[in-house]
Amino acid sequence: MPIGVHLEEFHGLPVFDFPDAGSRAGLPDAAAVAWRLSSPTYRDAEDEEWHALFARFLATVDTRRVRALVVGGWEDAYDTSSAAIVTALIGANDRLTALEAVFLGDMTFEDCEISWIVQSDVAPLLAAYPALREFGVRGGTGLAFPSLRHGGLETLVVEAGGLGAEVVRGIAGSDLPALERLELWLGTDEYGGDSSTDDLAPLLSGEAFPALRSLGLCNSSVQDRVAAAVAGAPVVARLDRLDLSMGVLTDEGAAALLDGQPLTHLRELDLEHHYLSETMTERLTAALAPHGVRVVLDDPQSPEDDGDGDVWRYVAVAE
Repeated sequence: MPIGVHLEEFHGLPVFDFPDAGSRAGLPDAAAVAWRLSSPTYRDAEDEEWHALFARFLATVDTRRVRALVVGGWEDAYDTSSAAIVTALIGANDRLTALEAVFLGDMTFEDCEISWIVQSDVAPLLAAYPALREFGVRGGTGLAFPSLRHGGLETLVVEAGGLGAEVVRGIAGSDLPALERLELWLGTDEYGGDSSTDDLAPLLSGEAFPALRSLGLCNSSVQDRVAAAVAGAPVVARLDRLDLSMGVLTDEGAAALLDGQPLTHLRELDLEHHYLSETMTERLTAALAPHGVRVVLDDPQSPEDDGDGDVWRYVAVAE
C-alpha cells in the first residue's frame, strides 16, 4: 500500500500548495491554511528549486501569521538529504514567529518511495521552534532524532518503511511533557527497521510523556511482539487510543492483547491491516465493543503461500 496522496489537512488546517512563480492565483489568508512548499524530486532544468521557492514564499506571504508548513519534495530527495531544508527553516525562525506545526517530507511514491527519502537530524529544527506543537516527518533513511527536551510539542508522527533503533531510543528517551499523541511507523528490517520492544521501554513503562493519550506503534513486521509488550505496559492505562495498525498482527498478538490488562477504557483500538482470523476478530469485538470501544478491523489480509511451504506477510508501507 504505497502512499499515493499528499496531505490534504495538517494541524487542523487545509493544505494549500504555494503556487509556481508567475502564477496569477490568489493566496489565502496566511493563518488559514497549512502551506505546502514542494519542488519536483525529479526536476527539469527549468524547474524551481526548493530553496528558491522558499525564498519567494518568505517574500510573498505574511510569515508572522503562518501557523503550519508542509515540506513536500525537494530536488533529488532520493539522494540529497533534508539537512539543507532543515537549515533553511531554522534560519527563518525569526520570521515564522507564529509557526505551530511542521511536516517534513510529504511525498507520494511517485515523488519518492518512502524508503528512498533521505532525511537528516531533525532535533535542531525542534530546538529552533520552542512553540512548535506538532511535528511530522516521513522517511527513515538518514533520520536522526537524538533525545531532546521540548516543552510545547503535543503531536509527534514519524512515518517510515523502517525506523532505526537509535531513532526509536532517541524518541523514547526524550523529555516531551506536553506530548499527547505519538505515532511511530516501526517498519521492517529490510528497510532499516531494526528496533526491538526493548528500545520502547521508557515509553511503555509510562515514565515518559505524562500527557500521552494516543499511542501508535504501527506498520511493524513484528507486530505480535509489539502487541505482547503493550499488553502489559503501564502506559496503556492512561491512553484513550491505541493504534497497532498497518503491521503483521496475527491471532497470537491479538490473543496477547486480550489476555493482558483491560482495554475497556479505550475510546479506540485501531488494528487496520491485520492477519487475524474471523474467530479472533469476533472475539475482539465481543470483548471490547460492549464497553464502547471502537475496534477498527478494516483491511484484513491473507498470508501469501509461495508454494514451497513459505508463508509471507507484509506491513502496509515498506518500500
